[in-house]
Amino acid sequence: MIPTPVSDYLRKRGVRAWSISGRTETLHAGAVIIPALAESPRLFHTLKSLAKNPPELLDRFLVLVVVNHREDAPPEDKTDNDATLKMLESGDAELSIPNLAWVDAASPGSEMPIKGGGVGLARKIGADLALPCLDYASCSPLLIYLDADTLVEPDYLHAITRHFQYSTAGGAVIPFRHQQPATYAEQQAIDTYELFLRCYVLGLEIAGSPYAFHTVGSAMACRAMDYARMGGMNSRAAGEDFYFLQQMHRVAGVSQLCGTVVHPSPRASHRVPFGTGRSMSRVLAGEPNAIVFHQSECFLILKEWLKLVADNLGSEAAQLMELAKGISPELTVFLDQTVFSPTWDKLRQNNKDHRSRHKAFHDWFDGLRTMKLVHHLSATAFPCCSPHECVPEFLRLAGEAPAERVADQLKTLQKRQFAP
Repeated sequence: MIPTPVSDYLRKRGVRAWSISGRTETLHAGAVIIPALAESPRLFHTLKSLAKNPPELLDRFLVLVVVNHREDAPPEDKTDNDATLKMLESGDAELSIPNLAWVDAASPGSEMPIKGGGVGLARKIGADLALPCLDYASCSPLLIYLDADTLVEPDYLHAITRHFQYSTAGGAVIPFRHQQPATYAEQQAIDTYELFLRCYVLGLEIAGSPYAFHTVGSAMACRAMDYARMGGMNSRAAGEDFYFLQQMHRVAGVSQLCGTVVHPSPRASHRVPFGTGRSMSRVLAGEPNAIVFHQSECFLILKEWLKLVADNLGSEAAQLMELAKGISPELTVFLDQTVFSPTWDKLRQNNKDHRSRHKAFHDWFDGLRTMKLVHHLSATAFPCCSPHECVPEFLRLAGEAPAERVADQLKTLQKRQFAP
């Protein structure tokens, strides 16, 4: 029996143009969703890493590969996806994954649309189609997101299932560390990019932001019921993971998982306008300032702003704006640009007690507005700089030992996420 929130979601917002191939009628404790776009050389390495998980856990999970491309995809991508479908259909005894299934969103007539087709839609297709295949009577089933070029460890499924046995949050982010690339130049590039990601989240943590978590699409999971309650995956072609986790946090919360590490690919790519692949391409092409870091002062201003609001929940907008001037003139410029004053007045009217008002504020001043404030401060008062110039101060503020080399700084911040 599918719970009402799930059936309502599927009726109103679920995808209907695709179907699952290769699965049995067994109901599952969860599903691992793997979008695959021209990944035939890499997908089966991902599946083989997943197959090293305990058989008793693999028996409980559906592993669903969404082979996808848009109607206007390059011919070589279509050829590659056709090869992937043929390999999945033939079956590979070496994989040892008992519940391996797939979605054909790549054959003529089944391709994703040009408008709205992308990794977000591929993730949504997989999750929406998996929902009716889950066992809601025996457990609180899970949806786990992975990528077709990402490797997992043998404790992957165990760590995820254990986490959700105890966590009250509906979503989780999984520790990640990029795979080791082939060349020294690539290693330097991916280390710098990953350090950038970790410094940003560390800055949010220092500021006390509730959005201080990573948003990596191949390193996140959620309860299926909360997926339905929060409106499901969006169909964005890029940044879908950021918006998904932001909305999940609003509805059910997001917590940090520990006990395993996923390993995304470090390869260069131009598929999306930002992210790992595009940043790697820019660095390896020798583009000046391809990866620059926000100064810690941006996050200290954010910290003061969040504390100001928390300490003055009964104040009117004009009072808050006057107090904000004492933090930073650029903060008040940003608040004016985002129409804070009338928004705050509405929040006060609609949320009479301080607790609900504080939550409503963070729902409005969300991860995206937080990022926009940091970008505004970086574009005005505190220009971006190199890791050598700013990372030592982040480490000091976080109470970490000093480190000068990018590789050592990265190890320090990785340990912060990996630790229980």
